[in-house]
Amino acid sequence: MREFWDKDGLYSFLRYYVDFTTRRSYRRITVEGKLPPDNDGVATIYAANHTNTLMDALVVLQLRHGGTLFGARADVFRKPAIAHILHFLKMLPLARHNRDKAEEVAHNRISFEDIDRALAHGLPFCLFPEGRHRPMHSLLPMRRGIATLAFKSASQRPTRIVPIGIDYSDWFHYRGDAVVRIGEPLDVNAFAAGIPADTQDSDRDALLQDEMYGRLSSLIFFLPDDEHYEEALADIRASHPAPARWPRILLAAVTFLFWLVSAVLSAPLWVLAEILCRRMVKDPAFQNTARFGVRLILWPLWALIWLIIGLCTMPLWGALLLLAAYLPSYSLFYDWLNLVRNP
Repeated sequence: MREFWDKDGLYSFLRYYVDFTTRRSYRRITVEGKLPPDNDGVATIYAANHTNTLMDALVVLQLRHGGTLFGARADVFRKPAIAHILHFLKMLPLARHNRDKAEEVAHNRISFEDIDRALAHGLPFCLFPEGRHRPMHSLLPMRRGIATLAFKSASQRPTRIVPIGIDYSDWFHYRGDAVVRIGEPLDVNAFAAGIPADTQDSDRDALLQDEMYGRLSSLIFFLPDDEHYEEALADIRASHPAPARWPRILLAAVTFLFWLVSAVLSAPLWVLAEILCRRMVKDPAFQNTARFGVRLILWPLWALIWLIIGLCTMPLWGALLLLAAYLPSYSLFYDWLNLVRNP
């Protein structure tokens, strides 16, 4: 089987379409800061907050076209065919004691070895150190895995952790805004050197976990008090009243016919996406992942169908005009809905 760090022409080719689809899933993706260079001989771990399921990984993936290795839930690797596809996508299984089978938890040792080998070959690894997603403006405690990986790598080579904070304008409605903030890298070797030699591994790991918690919290809109989270969020919203709705409603009225055309042209996509969201997706945070998946798979197929229909029923210029109207229709359909929703 091909190693994660091997050059793969098919992966690189498909990335252009995946990245395009990711960008079209948002009105805009703003990136603040820069990743460190790839070729300076330092193993790199990306650590990002986790609020929006697969979309978090896809947004991080935008930061560099070269491959990035990701960890994923172990249970999705149970079928060999799916596991093979995920391996091609540079993903490997990471199990949790309270969720997965004992043999999957035991397999973490092999996954950690694969991650370490990938880091040694210059392939960045991205993990979400909270261990699970949660659509809130806060952070769960950092799990110990980030420290285990980082210190193991630093014992063999120069290693850094790059904190990445991601904020979304909306977790549940498609075509919002995303802001990605790349923080100052943490030199793991220097951090380890500053810890007394007689420190227990658990205490050493806790120091790094606390450091990453502080760095990530500084990169996002952060409300630290979960117990009073809703009250704090309501106070902030009250102090920043939403702009008047009438300009949005006026724009929605003026563009209604464009929305209607977009709704008809992209109906097979958004109908399927919304059925999935309402009947099959139990976690609302997965809804935009479902809408992304439908677009990724069906958008080019339906473009071909519309082109064939156009070529069979109208002159060439009409078929091309029909295709041009279809291409942005899935985005425009959701953009118009966002206009008429309450902010």
